[in-house]
Amino acid sequence: MDTRVTTSSITSPLLGTLLALAVAGCAVGPEYKRPDVAPAKEFRSQVGPSEAVSFADLPWWEVFHDKALQGLISEGLANSYDLKITVARIDEAAAQVGIVRADLYPQIGYQALAARQKSFVPLQLPQNLTYNTFGLAASAAWELDVWGRIRHASDAAKANLFAQEDVRRAVMLTLVSEIAAGYFTLIELDRELAIAQESVDTYRRTLDLFSQRFEAGRDSKLGVVRAQANYEASTASLAALKRAITQQENALCVLIGAYPHAVARGTALTEQTTPTTPVGLTTDLLERRPDILQAEQVMIGANAEVGVAVANYFPRIGLSALFGWESTRPEDLFKSNFNIWQIGANLTGPIFQGGRLKSAYQAQQAFWDESISQYKKTITVAFQETSDALVAQQTLVGQREAQQRQVAALRESVDLALQRYDGGRATYFEVLEAEQQLFPSQDALAQTQRDQLIAVVNLYKALGGGWNLKDAEWATPH
Repeated sequence: MDTRVTTSSITSPLLGTLLALAVAGCAVGPEYKRPDVAPAKEFRSQVGPSEAVSFADLPWWEVFHDKALQGLISEGLANSYDLKITVARIDEAAAQVGIVRADLYPQIGYQALAARQKSFVPLQLPQNLTYNTFGLAASAAWELDVWGRIRHASDAAKANLFAQEDVRRAVMLTLVSEIAAGYFTLIELDRELAIAQESVDTYRRTLDLFSQRFEAGRDSKLGVVRAQANYEASTASLAALKRAITQQENALCVLIGAYPHAVARGTALTEQTTPTTPVGLTTDLLERRPDILQAEQVMIGANAEVGVAVANYFPRIGLSALFGWESTRPEDLFKSNFNIWQIGANLTGPIFQGGRLKSAYQAQQAFWDESISQYKKTITVAFQETSDALVAQQTLVGQREAQQRQVAALRESVDLALQRYDGGRATYFEVLEAEQQLFPSQDALAQTQRDQLIAVVNLYKALGGGWNLKDAEWATPH
């Protein structure tokens, strides 16, 4: 009976078993499950019952109708360096997924050798031998992902990629919001500049009037110098506002990825209108806001990393193979007598690592717990920002109406004070006091008008505006 055992008779069952393990292997580690989060039934400061429709489902060009603003936003989405940085990070994360996934496949390589060697051979007649070695071989190695270590690492890398995609969406939404808020601030400064110019003209006329009465001996010089002081103060404010306008334009240019230049204006502040802003369902916030979606991807990645830490407790099983030729002369290299080959399987695993594996697992578990808390905090902050924007939007309406009435009353007060002064029934102080109250109230009204517009911007951002559309549709006006 032939009792010879060939290499193939040993390796075939072994390879079959290992391949079966690779295919049917059970990934160890926890399965991801989204933490239970019960969002509030409605937003604080919400008016009326919740509706399925939200103005956050609109693309930005249907929210902001000012053509000049639309042009700035389009330019920003095309040229923003922050957005380009984020896109590059997405490409980096995508490449990292490829790096990690590569370990799922056999690693094949080659090697070539040409060496000359001298060695001492202790035979009956000890002697030194000098000889050449030439070799050429191809090798392959494959780790069988029986316990899911590589798959978990791949899941973590993909979660990071998806998180970077959500970061890009967050950057786009933030960019649109910052450009819109910056533009509204700019046209509000334009309004303040116009008010300041009006105050300069008014104080100039008042100064002329007081000077004429003083020169005619009808009033004291005190009214002249007080009017002069007010005139100079209003002239100084013109310079400050011009500086602020230029700096605001420069800030907008940075947002759109351009060198500082003058920014075109569209609709004036007093002509701007705000859209209707239904907020929709609170549950939609969890699926729309990019920072919440990013926080969930971080959780998914953290859960996968726990799986990697668990899999590191288990042995790594691999296959390796080598085939090639080796000889002492180049001309013999490819002869059949000089071929070499090797095939094998290996199993390596930890026995004692000084607590390294346990500490690594505890670290990943702690990060998983951290990511859950961060996810829940992000949701809480989202509800806070939405409520803040809603209450701002609601209270600013009454504030603006009261300030409009105040401005109208103060403007009438200035007219009456001048009439009384001309008739000799009032002093210069009454005129100056009325003027000093009018112009700051006009500035305050302009700032409230700006805040109303920015409240819409903040609400759109807080609700995660525009993400029911595809990115290409969202970024480009139709």
